[in-house]
Amino acid sequence: MTLSGENKPFILIVDDNPTNLDVLIEILQSEYQLSVAKSGKKALEFVKRNPPELILLDIVMPEMDGFDVCRILKQSDTSKEIPIIFITAHSDRENIVRGFELGGADYLNKPFIPMEVKIRIKNQIALYRHSRKGCPG
Repeated sequence: MTLSGENKPFILIVDDNPTNLDVLIEILQSEYQLSVAKSGKKALEFVKRNPPELILLDIVMPEMDGFDVCRILKQSDTSKEIPIIFITAHSDRENIVRGFELGGADYLNKPFIPMEVKIRIKNQIALYRHSRKGCPG
């Protein structure tokens, strides 16, 4: 599912919880082009067809958790550079470290703080765009 937006940075939100999706869409829809995947498997299929500039990825999902999705994305040449921000209600150090070890760029804790969500996403997209231009540093 794609939600409107021309010339806006493109974000894929991966979460099986409709409430989380609604909150993130409300926070981000004015500034970003958004697509939604409600499972890890659908996210992987989507990214192959239409790579986003950033992925917001829930950790706790049925069938395939966010860590597995991240690991698979980071093993692919077409998606390994896409920044992934994990979204989770769990903030224990073990999971945070695991996410970073797998290649995650950042974390957002639930419940979401709208300004924090916007700033973390803005920063990651700026870094991604800078690296895609081949700029040194």
